[in-house]
Amino acid sequence: MGEIHLGQIAERQRYALFDGDKVIGAAHYRDLSTDHGIERVFFHTVVDEAYAGQGLAARLAAFALEDTIAQGHKVVAVCPYIKAYTAKHRQYDARLVAPGAQHLRILPTA
Repeated sequence: MGEIHLGQIAERQRYALFDGDKVIGAAHYRDLSTDHGIERVFFHTVVDEAYAGQGLAARLAAFALEDTIAQGHKVVAVCPYIKAYTAKHRQYDARLVAPGAQHLRILPTA
């Protein structure tokens, strides 16, 4: 195992967890532009099974949420993991937007 680090791959609309140069996890999102600014819709989070049990999904979620908020965006938690994470970490409450039909329409179907 190399050095685990986090980053954003904006062109692929995801935050990524890296082991060296290898992507081992990702939090996928789509941005919805609204009258109130950007609402970042998190819809899928995954970490490679070989890295399970190390708290890496939590690190990825925290990084993605903190970066999203630092950019001035709101958070829409459609992904079950991000939804559970924000429910346990109430500091994100003020930046959360409840998912609606407009958010679901922009998500990939496959």
